[in-house]
Amino acid sequence: MEKGLLLVVSAPSGCGKGTILSRILKNPKFYYSVSATTRKPREGEKDGVNYRFLEKTEFENLINQNAFLEHAEYCDNYYGTLKAPIEENLAQGKHVILEIEVQGAMQIRKLCPEAKFIFIAPPSLETLRERLAHRGTEDAETIEKRIAQAATELNFKNQYDYCIINEILENAVSDFKAVVRAEELKIRP
Repeated sequence: MEKGLLLVVSAPSGCGKGTILSRILKNPKFYYSVSATTRKPREGEKDGVNYRFLEKTEFENLINQNAFLEHAEYCDNYYGTLKAPIEENLAQGKHVILEIEVQGAMQIRKLCPEAKFIFIAPPSLETLRERLAHRGTEDAETIEKRIAQAATELNFKNQYDYCIINEILENAVSDFKAVVRAEELKIRP
C-alpha cells in the first residue's frame, strides 16, 4: 500500500474552505486531522470532531513527549496537531488534510517538506466581502477586519504549491480533486 499524501489547506475566512473540504471528506480515502486544544468546548462542540479537548497538564505532557507536529499557545490555551493520527492514517494510504492558518502552514512546511500545500482564494476581495455580508453573522466592522486579514493572508499564496480560486464551488471541488490526483500520479522515490 502506498503512503498517503499530507495536504495542508489554508484560506482566508469566508472563502469556502469548509464547504470544499466537506465535499472532499465524503471520500473515505481522506482523513481530516482534528487539532487538540486546552480551551473548553463551546456549545455544540464535540470531542474528537471539532477538537480533541485536553487538560493543560495532559497537553504539556504530550509536548514533553514530542507528540505534536506543531503547537502554539494562544490566549492562555494550547492548540496543536498530534503526530500519531497523522502518521497512522498516512501509513494506511489515506490522504491527511490539515486545515491550518497561513502562519501554522509555514511552520509545517519547514517540518514536513513532503507535504503538499493548497491555498483556497476568493475570486476577489470584493466577492469575499459580499459573501461575508451575505452570511449575516458579522457586523460591517468585523467584515472589514476579516477583509484586511484576508488581504494579508493572500500575500502568502505564492508560498503554496497550488492555489484554487473558489468562484464556482463545483469547479473548486473538481480542482481540489485534480490536485490530489496529479500528486497521486507523480513518481515518488
